Amino acid sequence: MPLRVNSNISALNAGRHLNTNNRTLGVKLERLASGLRLNRASDDAAGLAVREGFRAEISGLKMNVSNAEQATNLIQVAEGSLNEVSAILVRMRELSVQSSSSTVTDENREAIQAEFTQLTTEIDRIAQATVYNEQSVLTGYGNQVLVTSTALTASNTSGVTSIKISGAATGEYTFVEALEADGSATADGDVTLGNGTVTQTIRLATMLDGTDVADGTQIVANFDRLGIQVTLAGADVTNATGSYSDGDLEGQIISVDVPTDGKGGSFQVGPTDAAYNRLEIGIADMKATGDTLNLAPASVATITSARTAITSLDEAITAVSQQRGELGAFQNRLAFTISYTENEIENIQASEASISDADIAKEVTEFSRAQILSQAATAMLAQANVLPQNALALLQ
Repeated sequence: MPLRVNSNISALNAGRHLNTNNRTLGVKLERLASGLRLNRASDDAAGLAVREGFRAEISGLKMNVSNAEQATNLIQVAEGSLNEVSAILVRMRELSVQSSSSTVTDENREAIQAEFTQLTTEIDRIAQATVYNEQSVLTGYGNQVLVTSTALTASNTSGVTSIKISGAATGEYTFVEALEADGSATADGDVTLGNGTVTQTIRLATMLDGTDVADGTQIVANFDRLGIQVTLAGADVTNATGSYSDGDLEGQIISVDVPTDGKGGSFQVGPTDAAYNRLEIGIADMKATGDTLNLAPASVATITSARTAITSLDEAITAVSQQRGELGAFQNRLAFTISYTENEIENIQASEASISDADIAKEVTEFSRAQILSQAATAMLAQANVLPQNALALLQ
C-alpha cells in the first residue's frame, strides 16, 4: 500500500465506519428512549400505515366502550324511575280495590280519590323529571311504532299482537305477501317487509300449521335486517285481534317515528358508520296521562269507576313491567357489547404493539454493539491519522 500524505484513505475509511456506527447508535438511543420501533415513517413506511389504521380503530373502540357504559347508565336512570312508578301503581290499585267495596262511603271515597289523584300527578312528575344529560327519557325516547299503524288497529284481523323495533329507521314499512292474479294469497309462507329503500323477506312456512298459526300459540316474524319483530297469534290467544293465516298481512303498514316530544335512543357502539355498529332503543311515553298507561280517565270517586280502574291499573302495571323488562334485556345486551369490545381492543392493541413497539432486549444488544464499534472506530481513526507521520522518517 503506497504511503500518501494528501489522501489518508485509512482515516477516511475509519471515519466512514464511525459515522455509520454513530447513526446506528442514535437510532438505538431513540428507540430505547421512546420504547417505539416506529418513530417516523422512514423507520417502516408500510408498517406506519398499518399502525395508524390500528390506532384509529382502537381509539374508536375505546370510545364505543364509553358510549355503551353511558347508555347503560341512561337505562339505569329510566329503570330506576320506573321501579317507583310500578310501586305507585300498586298503591293506586290498592286504593281502587278499597274504593270498590261497599264498606266505604262516598265521603270516604273523596279522601281515597284525593290520594289517587296525587299519585297520578306524581307519576307524571317522575316521568318528566327523569332526565339524563338534559334529555327526558320517560316522555318518549327513541323511535316508536305509532298506533296509527294499520297492523295494530282494532279493525285489523291479521293476528298481530305486538310489534317491537330495535334500530328500525323512521318511515312506513309495508307488508307484501305472494298473491294470485285474483288477489288471493299463494300460501307460500313467505312475507316481505320494506320501506321503499330496504326490504327483507323471511319464510314463515316452517312455523305455521299448514297456512295458519296453530290455535293457542304465537310465532315471531323477525325482520332482523330492518330491526323489526312482529308477533303473530293463532286463534284463542288472549288479547289477539283475529288469527294469522298466510296472506293476511298483505298491504298492512307499520309506521315508525319519533314521538313529538321524544328524541335520542341511538347508541354508537362500533367503530364505523354502519347500522350494525349502532344499538337503538325506544322507551314509550310513561306518563300516567300518556297513551301507554292511559290513566287520565281513571277514578275511584264512585264504586263503579273504582272497579273499572282496577282493570286499567292492571294494564298499566303490565305495561310498566314490560317496559322494564325490555330495558333490562337491552342493558344485558350492552354488557355483552362492552365485553366483546374490550376483548377486541386487547387483540388489536397486541397487533399494533407488534408493529410499533421496540423489542428492548434486541435494541439494547444492538445499542451495545454499536457503542463498542463506535468506540473502536474512534480509536482506529486516531491511529489512521498518525499513519502519514511515517513519511517524516524518510526525510530524516
